[in-house]
Amino acid sequence: MYLYGASGHAKVIIDILGSIGVSVAGLFDDNPDLKELAGIKVLGAFSSKQNLDEELIISIGNNSIRAKIAEQLNVKYGQAIAKTAILSPTASVGEGTVVMQGAILQADVLVGKHAIINTGAKVDHDCRVGDFAHLSPGAVLCGNVSVGEGTWIGAGAVVIPGIKIGKWCKIGAGAVVIRDIPNNAVAVGNPGKIIKYC
Repeated sequence: MYLYGASGHAKVIIDILGSIGVSVAGLFDDNPDLKELAGIKVLGAFSSKQNLDEELIISIGNNSIRAKIAEQLNVKYGQAIAKTAILSPTASVGEGTVVMQGAILQADVLVGKHAIINTGAKVDHDCRVGDFAHLSPGAVLCGNVSVGEGTWIGAGAVVIPGIKIGKWCKIGAGAVVIRDIPNNAVAVGNPGKIIKYC
């Protein structure tokens, strides 16, 4: 496996892959000063002329940057699903997605491409998590929640059942979302309130 992005997020993915017996052949990063991360060589910037012999994961936490890179690359993407994550047999996870330690995906959950289900996040039955979305550590989606493309759900946020959150939203850490949230909204607090649009 190759990783694109040599950061703290990449370190967690390296740990996950190592725990399931997948080695990281190298990392790509646009910063020429980076030479290695966690003992793995940084190969420099990724070139579209490169022909990878293994799958790649975009190991960048920023949703919009991850989306921009995914649109530009023509490679085969892998996944990283931690051994300690719990996935229902009926849950589905898209290419490029990372499911971290202690996360739970219940029955009929659908997670899109290049998403991040972070440490200890809980996603209950029939939820939909869009491409490039990020559920931060400890976030909770109750049943039948829909999270749009590129949306970020902050650490410890809770979304009650049946809520629809639009695309490219930001939900603050610890927020309790009890109403639908439209596209591009920023919502914080308990109960969650929209404070601006991005």
